[in-house]
Amino acid sequence: MTAPKYTQADLDAVSDNPELTAEDIAKAVPFAQAFPELAAKMRATRGPQKAATKISTTIRLSPEVLNHFKAGGPGWQRRIDEALRHAIGL
Repeated sequence: MTAPKYTQADLDAVSDNPELTAEDIAKAVPFAQAFPELAAKMRATRGPQKAATKISTTIRLSPEVLNHFKAGGPGWQRRIDEALRHAIGL
């Protein structure tokens, strides 16, 4: 097991929260009720595909290949798909 990446000073800096009491817990409300606008934004994600256009699979790639595509930022899986499609003439 590796050592934690935080120090005692880090813990002390964030440990000023008092322990919750039974009264605090009784007053608690669900996140969506406490912050409805934020909860709505979090739910506003892309829905399921109407028709599956791609198939999920597992593939093992060399670290160099994976690092190359990930270095380009988001969309690295699409870029791998494009490179493979190009390689087979599609």
